Amino acid sequence: MTALVDKHAVVTGGGSGIGASCAEALARAGARITLMGRDIARLEAQRDAMRSYGDVACISVDVTNETAVKEAFMRAGPVDVLVNNAGHAQAAPFTHTDAALWQRMLDVNLTGVFLCTRAVLPAMLERGYGRIVNVASTAGQIGYAYVAAYCAAKHGVIGLTRALAAEVAAKGITVNAVCPGYTETELLRASLDQIIAKTSRSEQDAREALVRNNPQRRFVQPEEVANAVLWLCAPGSEAMNGQSISVSGGEVT
Repeated sequence: MTALVDKHAVVTGGGSGIGASCAEALARAGARITLMGRDIARLEAQRDAMRSYGDVACISVDVTNETAVKEAFMRAGPVDVLVNNAGHAQAAPFTHTDAALWQRMLDVNLTGVFLCTRAVLPAMLERGYGRIVNVASTAGQIGYAYVAAYCAAKHGVIGLTRALAAEVAAKGITVNAVCPGYTETELLRASLDQIIAKTSRSEQDAREALVRNNPQRRFVQPEEVANAVLWLCAPGSEAMNGQSISVSGGEVT
């Protein structure tokens, strides 16, 4: 597949999980890839795993740091496709959600999307072309108990997606969100560990407690999310704009 030949794609949080799968899917379609994230060792390991796709760049960046984001995207050069995937979830009852936790969830899950998007948008507008895909969550479409800050941030991502999509609709740029349900990643592992620690459930019981949210009775695979991202970036999807697509086995319809 060569649908994205001559396109430069940046994937934040690209060192593992959904981000790594998105990078691989875009690379298979011919795109030149830049992986961004905080852990340079993880990025380099993913780059090594992608050697068969050609040259893959790695840039270490904290997406919550405005200056660092500006510098990272200056190093990366013009971007045709941006996948805002960097994120983090932390659970707590609302009464135990302090201002620091609240701010952490907003910073990495929402402000990071804002900063990275703002870094690439001027050049996209100048060229009259761009594809921006924000990896949100079903938590941005519905509410889950004990993750109010995370839900608020992901709802914000969907709101940002819709507003910016309307703003750039006539300028050759599309802005969409994909909203995975519980996906087999390190983030899921962290959620399971938290359930086990706080409830003394077995791992099997903890997995069953989460998987029952999906009508298919299974966890989403990172590659399934990546396939949705690729479709939104490939030729033929130009009419898809401002959408928040649930990848959740029917949990959100």
